[in-house]
Amino acid sequence: MAPSALPSFSSSFLFPLKTQKSFKPPKPLTIICSSQEPKKPSKNPQRPTSRNRKRTPYGTSRRSILKKTFTQEQVKFTAGVSADPHVGIIGGGMAGLLCALSLEKRGVKSTVFDTGMHGLGGRMGTRVIDPQQLIFDHAAQFFTVSDSRFSKLVDYWLEKGLVREWQGLVGQLELGGRFVPLPSSPPRFIGVNGMRPLADSLLSETSMVNVVRPCWISKLEPFNGMWHLSENGKPRGEFDAIVIAHNGKCANRLLASSGLPLIARQMKRLDLSSIWALLAAFEHPLPMGDGKVTFQGAFVKGVDSVSWMANNSLKLLGSQSNGPHCWTFFSTAAYGKQNKVPQENTPSQTAEKVKTSMLEGVEAALGLPKGSLPRPIYSRVQLWGAALPTNTPGIPCIFDPHGRAGICGDWLLGSNLESAALSGMALANHIADYLQSDGACPEEFAVGLEKEFEAIEGHDIGQFALAGVESSLKQHNEMSAFQLAT
Repeated sequence: MAPSALPSFSSSFLFPLKTQKSFKPPKPLTIICSSQEPKKPSKNPQRPTSRNRKRTPYGTSRRSILKKTFTQEQVKFTAGVSADPHVGIIGGGMAGLLCALSLEKRGVKSTVFDTGMHGLGGRMGTRVIDPQQLIFDHAAQFFTVSDSRFSKLVDYWLEKGLVREWQGLVGQLELGGRFVPLPSSPPRFIGVNGMRPLADSLLSETSMVNVVRPCWISKLEPFNGMWHLSENGKPRGEFDAIVIAHNGKCANRLLASSGLPLIARQMKRLDLSSIWALLAAFEHPLPMGDGKVTFQGAFVKGVDSVSWMANNSLKLLGSQSNGPHCWTFFSTAAYGKQNKVPQENTPSQTAEKVKTSMLEGVEAALGLPKGSLPRPIYSRVQLWGAALPTNTPGIPCIFDPHGRAGICGDWLLGSNLESAALSGMALANHIADYLQSDGACPEEFAVGLEKEFEAIEGHDIGQFALAGVESSLKQHNEMSAFQLAT
């Protein structure tokens, strides 16, 4: 059965991934992992457990993770791949999902492991609050299309009714309430019922993709020519190859003792900043200094605590919305850094401080007198601790053929949903080609293991704004500068 959300593409549909520079695995510190019998066979061979493995003296601090990352031994698989290969994908965001779909198109089965409690999607998050029937896209707000390959995929989603063009007014809001509309080109797209339902629908008709969630893979172990994945000691399957489709401290911790020092090194080069999201519902439309808010989305300029605001009710429901007005507000990256706390356990005092500060920022951006912004009937703050990549290698994916492991994600190409999709598809096709070769001449399949990173410049909300927005903002700012000059 063909998947519902991915048209047919040949493997040449994506980037040519073979690098000019040959791959040279480190000579020392190599673990040979094959399916051959050891010199002293055992009747009941068992994979290593925490009981018989030598304990490491390192803890889990950033410094110890770094130390483990750069001193660990390189896994080198020498046995041929299975007749019916199986790929484990850790992360169910856009990159991981498109990787799984593209592998199925190439006849390769996969299992996606995702930590999401409410659904798939990662930063394609949509939160619904009952019984008030409040709805918020609390991460990715919309996406645009600049690549012809992604355009074919979006056209398919449009045909299936999974996405639609966002026709609402979007612009730039300057401190004091001055709003300037942005050009409607390139078109902005949104999930018909929010971003998360789009993510959940992508695997709705697959036959070779298994999903396990919520699941937090905590260990990767090479044994008998396969990767063994586990969650806090609970086995989660054996795989011919693995894909890391997430990032941040959890990915670094997972890779720190995995036997993949080259992959781990590239992941550690990634720098991430944080932003706060404030979800707030108001009983009536928000006021502005010169009337009522008429826009549905705005990039905020000149406010320390707010960089973006969008009316989810009008964006997702349109004229059918007759309830509260549900707004998503994003902080600046600088504000996120100044107020960063453990993402998994935000202190209530910090949450209240951030909410108050961001609402004051909204008030100032709208040009309202201090203390005049209506009190929300519902509010919630969330820290996206690994929201914004500040640097990128500028390649579609990374793959270690000796360790049979790869990385995909939006940050490899930039910072947007389109980049995530292209990265996932590129890695899938590369892995499928590698598996088809039966692991012969692995050096030819090494990608991105030594690629240097470059800084990303752009608006604070990064992938939450998504591709194509920067050009519109730049065009608007240049026009404003010209008007002032003349």
